[in-house]
Amino acid sequence: MTKYVVAPDSFKESMTAKEVCDAMERGIKQANPAVEVVKVPMADGGEGTVDSLVDATNGQRVTVEVTGPLGNKISAYYGILGNGTTAVIEMAKASGLEIVEKKKRNPMITTTFGTGELIRGALDHDVKEIIIGLGGSSTNDGGSGMAQALGAKLLDQNNHQISFGGGNLDKLDRIDISNLDSRLQDVKIILASDITNPLIGKDGASRVFGPQKGATPEMVEKLENNLQHYAKIIKRNLNKDVASVSGAGAAGGLGAGLMAFTTCEMRRGVDLAIEVTKLEEKIRDADYVFTGEGGTDFQTKFGKTPYGVAKLGKKYHKPVISLAGYLGEGIDSLYGEGFTAIFGIIPGACDLSTALKNGPSNVARTTENIVRLLKF
Repeated sequence: MTKYVVAPDSFKESMTAKEVCDAMERGIKQANPAVEVVKVPMADGGEGTVDSLVDATNGQRVTVEVTGPLGNKISAYYGILGNGTTAVIEMAKASGLEIVEKKKRNPMITTTFGTGELIRGALDHDVKEIIIGLGGSSTNDGGSGMAQALGAKLLDQNNHQISFGGGNLDKLDRIDISNLDSRLQDVKIILASDITNPLIGKDGASRVFGPQKGATPEMVEKLENNLQHYAKIIKRNLNKDVASVSGAGAAGGLGAGLMAFTTCEMRRGVDLAIEVTKLEEKIRDADYVFTGEGGTDFQTKFGKTPYGVAKLGKKYHKPVISLAGYLGEGIDSLYGEGFTAIFGIIPGACDLSTALKNGPSNVARTTENIVRLLKF
């Protein structure tokens, strides 16, 4: 029996990865009912990582109340994977840019405290491993809020906890980790990110990503100076040098904070998803592989989900067909990377809201047409 493996990412604001899998399956079965379809929802560490890995492993979602980026209470969730021993967190669920209204975005005051609360919630499940996706942050606090939520004391000269936000890190005088959650010592923490930026410098968190989060040029310089000060205190009190480490600048310096206050390792998000979902062994036995994402262009080869899937297809000499909501510049460079063909799913001119709404039917129809050709 012909075997199709479908392993797409989510299509942002349109479909979760599981919904894309279901749409691809409908299209395949419509064209050829007598085939096997193996559905593997995927992610690359950014938006949709929790949903994809929970769905792929038959895990569960846990909803909790946490502190949002601006200090107000919000609802967020993390996942416990099917093995029961691995938790997966998206920092953006608690501390993300999309949570904050555009006019209120201000990395001087936004905090990662809620991300620390998600980590604490995961620890309550007695997990042995926590995967943390670092994409989509609204923060530039170096993970200081996260550390405070987990019991660290970030103290000023008057022995008081400093206030939230990257704008207050210059008040930091010393760090006390005597009350840091002891369970962190027994848990393996994996950071899922493709960001290699250091914490400080011209390629650091503040200068590269600060403006996207609402920082003016003056704020950027203040945030940069504050993170330099923060890194010096970490080095002095914790004996860890996080200033120039690759990936430390991810999520407004949350990468650095996790490196400073926990024992963790950085992994490419798509590589982690491939490992968790056991995608490689599924592709090894496939006849055809389908993948996809919301938009495909030259950036896809910098660690996006379809690229990771295509590399596996190339390894096992399997045809890999990718679908996308839109096709941008540079997709011709992908054909040498394992992609057999890349298709846009939009049937004709339409506005964005219509395209997002019709995502499932567009994926199903495009997949059906491709499979009809393959069958012929």
